[in-house]
Order: sequence, then C-alpha cells, then structure tokens
Amino acid sequence: MIEVSIIGATGYTGAELLRLLSNHREVEVKYITSRKEEGKHVFKVHPHLKGIKKYENLYFTNDLDKIDVDLIFTATPHGASMEIVPDFIERGIKVIDLSGDYRFEDISLYEKYYKIKHKGLVDAKIAYGLPELHRKEIKEAQLVANPGCFPTGCILAVAPLVKEKIIEERIIFDSKTGVSGAGINPTETTHFPNVNENINPYKITTHRHTPEIEKELKKLGNVKVSFTPHLAPITRGILTTAHTFLVENLDREDIIKIYEKFYKDEIFIRIFSEEIPKLTWVRGTNFCDIGGFEIDEHNRLVIISAIDNLVKGASGQAIQNMNIMFGFDEKEGLFNVGLHP
Repeated sequence: MIEVSIIGATGYTGAELLRLLSNHREVEVKYITSRKEEGKHVFKVHPHLKGIKKYENLYFTNDLDKIDVDLIFTATPHGASMEIVPDFIERGIKVIDLSGDYRFEDISLYEKYYKIKHKGLVDAKIAYGLPELHRKEIKEAQLVANPGCFPTGCILAVAPLVKEKIIEERIIFDSKTGVSGAGINPTETTHFPNVNENINPYKITTHRHTPEIEKELKKLGNVKVSFTPHLAPITRGILTTAHTFLVENLDREDIIKIYEKFYKDEIFIRIFSEEIPKLTWVRGTNFCDIGGFEIDEHNRLVIISAIDNLVKGASGQAIQNMNIMFGFDEKEGLFNVGLHP
C-alpha cells in the first residue's frame, strides 16, 4: 500500500484520477489540493464521488508543505508544474506530471511551442510515460512525464510501422477530440452552441503536440510528422486517422501480423483485424484500440486508433505508470469495460 496526493484535483484529470483510484487496492489518496476549494469535502466539488467510502474523510488543502507521501500526481496547468515539482523531487517524493513541462529533453522545443520560459529540468531520472515504449525507464524513474492525449493515440497508431521501417518518412495524422480535452473551464471555443453539430479544426499546422509526437517516433526511425486536430461535439475520446505510405509491397495480413507481434504483451492495446475502432468501445477505459489496416492503390496505408482522452490520454495512463513504478499489477484499478453504447 502506498500513499499518494493529487495537486490540482478540481479539474477533469484530477477527477478522473480520483474515480479510477477509488477502485485501486494498493493506494490511499492522502491529500488533494486546490487554492479555490480549500477546506471543502471532495464530494462538494466532485458529486459523482459521493458515497465512496475510501474518500469519506478527504478534504481539499492548499498546504503543499505538509504533503509527505510516496507519489504525487501533478494535474496542474502547463508552466505550473515546474514551479513545484523540483521541491517534491528534492524531498524524495516520486512525481507523475500530467502537464507538458517535462515531456521534452530539449527545453527550447517546449519554449517554442508552449510560449513559456522553462525553469530547467530537475536533477532526477525522468521518463516519458508511454509504457508500451518506455516501461523500463518508467520503472526506474523518479519523475514521469505523462504523455499528451493526442501523442498517445498517434504514437501508438504507427510505432510498429516506424520501428520496422516499412513506411515513408512522412506521416499525416488527423485527430478528432472530445471537448473535455480543453479542460474544465468554459471558453468561447467550447461553448455548447459553437461545438454542437459542428467540427472545428484548430491550430491546423502549429499544434504543440506535433513536436512531441515527432520526437518520440524519431527514437524508432526517421519520420516527418504533420498533425491536425479537430474539436468534435462529443465529451470524451480521440479518434486518430494516420496516413502512411508503404515502401515495400505488403498486404493487409502482413501489416496486422506486425502489429500483433509488436503489441503481443500489451494488455491495454487491442488490435482489430476486421472492425474499425469506435470511441464508445474505449470510453471510460485505459485501452487503445487500433484497426483499419487498409491499403489503397497508391500504397497508402491507413491506421485508426481510438482512446479515451481522459483515461489512456491522461489519468489512466498516469495510474498505469504508477503501477509500473511501484511494481503493482499494471492492470490494477484500470481494467474496466468500455461504456458502449
């Protein structure tokens, strides 16, 4: 049994951490923090957690100095984590950061795309928290940088192809995301009349997740990534279409075998050889469903991936990383069936 805390527990990722951890047999949530909601019971901010015995004595605090636990989840805005993470690391507390502050080894890339001056990487073992590619580093890490939601769906969709060097360098990703990916605070962009019955492309060539996708895939092979996100009138989920071009003659069955071999030991990757993945199959789960595998007359290979942006794209993946760091069963607290329909 370990004790954990959640810094910034009022947002969607914080709420999702609490929901998933409520069924985790190896974890006690010791502290949850918020400046605005300090002193309130967790039920007052997250009514869907009412009646959960595990949280009956859990109140929000804003006193970070008193937190002494085994692990801290920092569910804080970009730029805020780097202000507090170094102190936790210095105190010997392991950290899983759900912001973008520690996803880049090259700080200049972070500063270019996030428009924030970085305070510098901490003196600690840092791992990029995509278990399917970095499990060994995660196990030994003091600080895990939880991946972005779009990068999770994109990287997992094409990693086997890049590793096997059977596609051209250029990869084009088109992703549709639910509105919860924009966070809990409403904006003009996420206002219901502007989202409902509409598909909104945004940052069509400049999204800050583009360099994150590219730098991870470059660890497997030579790639040039183009990425365009779209906001869809749904609450949860990211459906990604990856357009790649084969450099050798392979048929659909060959491609599927490559994926099945690459992900054969990955409990949260589901390969669909016939069906095309759907968001309702993964909603509320930590699964990444991958399918499509169709090749057109121009040797274009199309791969589809589906994830829940709040689970495999954020809080669920963070818990998966925690399970690896502490030697728990990787499925603990996460092996849920999707909310379909």
